[in-house]
Amino acid sequence: MNPILHRELLEVLRTRKALALQLGLALACMLLVLVRWPSGALADLSGARSLQVLRVFGYGLLAGILLLVPAFPATSLVREKIKGTLVLLLNSPMRPWSIYLGKLGGVLGFTAVLLVMTLPAAAACHALGGSGVQGGITELYAVLGIAAVQMATLGLLVSSRSQSTDGALRVTYALVLAVCVLPLAPEALLHGGTDLASVLATWLRCLSPIPAVMQVLGQRDVGSHGMSVDADAVSRYLLLAGVTSLICAWATIARLNSRLLDRARPAGRMTQDRSIGTRVARRVWFLVDPQRRSGSMSLWFNPVMVKEFRSRRFGRSSWTLRLIAICAILSLGLSYIATTNALGWGIEVIGGALVLLQIALLILFTPSLAAGLVAAEREKGSWTLLRMTTLSPGAILRGKLISVVWPLLLLLFATLPGYIVMMTVEPSLVYQVQRVVICLVLTAVFAVLISATASTFFRSTAAATTASYIAILSICVGPLLFWLGRDAPFGHSVVEAVLTVNPVAAALQASNTPGFNQYELLPMNWWIIGSACVGLLVVLGVRTWQLCRPE
Repeated sequence: MNPILHRELLEVLRTRKALALQLGLALACMLLVLVRWPSGALADLSGARSLQVLRVFGYGLLAGILLLVPAFPATSLVREKIKGTLVLLLNSPMRPWSIYLGKLGGVLGFTAVLLVMTLPAAAACHALGGSGVQGGITELYAVLGIAAVQMATLGLLVSSRSQSTDGALRVTYALVLAVCVLPLAPEALLHGGTDLASVLATWLRCLSPIPAVMQVLGQRDVGSHGMSVDADAVSRYLLLAGVTSLICAWATIARLNSRLLDRARPAGRMTQDRSIGTRVARRVWFLVDPQRRSGSMSLWFNPVMVKEFRSRRFGRSSWTLRLIAICAILSLGLSYIATTNALGWGIEVIGGALVLLQIALLILFTPSLAAGLVAAEREKGSWTLLRMTTLSPGAILRGKLISVVWPLLLLLFATLPGYIVMMTVEPSLVYQVQRVVICLVLTAVFAVLISATASTFFRSTAAATTASYIAILSICVGPLLFWLGRDAPFGHSVVEAVLTVNPVAAALQASNTPGFNQYELLPMNWWIIGSACVGLLVVLGVRTWQLCRPE
């Protein structure tokens, strides 16, 4: 047996977190089936009820795969590099492909254990209604297994090129979001065409596991704007996911050598020695240089805030401005599509797309910025030095929170031009946009506080970041599974009660997005999220005060 696989798998399975995850997943699947288990003596021979439960069950498993699987491989190789044990592995008699298979096998082994825990619930779904979903269950687990391999190989590739665990997690989850969502955009814009671009967009769509799972669950035509979908998304996904997994595996194995630990820096060239065009381009690209802020600090600024801005690799002004420019261009492009009615989608659909863009940015960047506020200091040992200063716990907490809130506010403001254009064209949308902005601001505050609170309970940045992603996605994405099962198996009142705690659903309802406009979520959602923010702020303050106390 591969010794690395044996070590990796046992190391994960012996933790209490793994046991809690297995039992929690099995319990959730059991409760999901019991919700629609018939209470009388009648059975649904058509399989409709079984298919209803299987859809929510399948989407929940897909969300779990995309949420939990990438975290383990994303930190696997970079942790070995930080601890200094990677050089021992590379100098051992094991070949690079053997090391890689051991790392990959450990992740897939734990994923297989999780999927096995869900088999009784899947069998119960089949027992509910007959043979209508017999092949669907088999295909569902096949697609989920390939998705786990795809995400694991992607995470290992990022881990082999990263220098820190939090950076590896941030890039991995960004790539997971890009692989699952971005391939759907070209096909949505070119759907129904017969030219080469439309055919390529149809194939590119199958790179994401979402269309394959939708086809297995009998919803391949959802989101096709009334047009039939004839392409076999499952077979295409198995092909494309297999090819991309092999490419990621080859790229990672090629780096597993002694050169992986070398960080040679090029000598570089002076700016004055470059051509005029290159100098002009560099001045535009580096419009704001972080090094220019290295002067003396004013007494009016919080020193912790300045320290965070100057020492953080991610979130510097130059990269923040580039991100803001990209978001502004995307929002203006979506607003242009809405105002010109180029695709016939309507302002409501485009407004929902803008909301989803902003929520995706908040979910992606907030944990990476806030989850390491305290955990990174404790992990590096600098929290003791910070605690020995004359700064009060309140000043430390304010400085750290402001260093996260400011980039997020700039990020939100970057997507507002799209709303401004739509309000200019349709003045009646002013009240609607105000409600959307309130929802987004509350979502940003909630994400910051839950990530910062998680940072105070962990000594590792990777653990804090993973816990933050899981908590935020569970609250912002988890309730949407009930929305997918609206009217079957969940009634209108149940879906509305569950969506009330979801800030994403509240923002979509405020923007009058189709599918959410029939639920009354506001202002109750504002009270719930606001109360949760107050509670998290209290817990964060208490934990910071406890950590600042002398040992």
